[in-house]
Amino acid sequence: MRIPDFIFYGSDGYPFVAPRGIWIVNNILIVCNTASNQVYIWHQIPTTPYQEPDVVLGKQSGETDAYHFYYPSGVWSDGTCLVVADAWNHRVLIWHTFPQKNFQAADVVVGQKDFTTNFPNGDKVQTAPNAYHLYWCYGVFVHNHSLYIADTGNRRILQYFKIPENNYTPADNVFCQPNFCCRDFNPAFPTWPYSIKISDKQEALITDTQYFRVHYWRSFFKTASMPSDLVFGQINHEDNLQNRGLLTPNAQVLNWVYDALFSNNSNKIYIADTGNSRVLGFENDGLTNALEAQEVFGQKDFNQNGENKMSIMGEENYLYWPFSLAQNEQYLVVCETGNNRIYFYKK
Repeated sequence: MRIPDFIFYGSDGYPFVAPRGIWIVNNILIVCNTASNQVYIWHQIPTTPYQEPDVVLGKQSGETDAYHFYYPSGVWSDGTCLVVADAWNHRVLIWHTFPQKNFQAADVVVGQKDFTTNFPNGDKVQTAPNAYHLYWCYGVFVHNHSLYIADTGNRRILQYFKIPENNYTPADNVFCQPNFCCRDFNPAFPTWPYSIKISDKQEALITDTQYFRVHYWRSFFKTASMPSDLVFGQINHEDNLQNRGLLTPNAQVLNWVYDALFSNNSNKIYIADTGNSRVLGFENDGLTNALEAQEVFGQKDFNQNGENKMSIMGEENYLYWPFSLAQNEQYLVVCETGNNRIYFYKK
């Protein structure tokens, strides 16, 4: 078990309630406090267990406009632009100037015609998608100036060649489906793509929550129209059993996986194995299907089930439903939804 160097609990004034998205850039900490439908920003990574956020986004009056969220999940920023996946409003909100005041309105909305609508696929669930639509979009990422959205309900990844500057901008490219109007099930591709990360080497990780696996492409932009090169958590692209049907986990299996990332130098891969209440670490070398992890965070060993007293009761060093991951040069950071905490592990 890896021991955290620091645990952050948020603030007394704005407590964490099921935080499910996290990002660090230029020592700025950004957390999606999902159950309160808000995003908290600290201009410096906190050094004490409790600290008030410098900026709070998201009013709580239940409206649909440029000021409100409904289940904010994925988040990305370069320190200037801020992008938030406003999942249950079926849209992504963008601030082109980094927010400096509480409840600052977003500049751009993607996935809806304007800030006041929140329809799945622009109309209803039964409506076929197109290049403008989103349906339960949980993840966002930017790589080489392109915005990528995990359009989870439509079983696809959308690419915008640049971060949109206008409302209702259509996507330029689609991955994991043959075209913009398709959302068919195909076990060779993610069935519930929840997050996407792309390395500087053009590798890609896409978490596939419903099939308890993570897809890995060695060269995403050359082969993304083809099935992934391998999957973590399953022995092939067809299998989809929770923990591969085992009663207790081991170093090869996954359970309700929601996020993954490459280390800064891409020599390691970390996976938030949420349903097993742990984070797994893998060496990014000689990868194969159902690869064994080398590190475990949040449980005493690879065989401990996450539904245990230490995790559920919030014992220090134990994780309960870690949902998302972030990093800087010093720390791997884990957003622990089950016990409303942020764990900092020194690299």
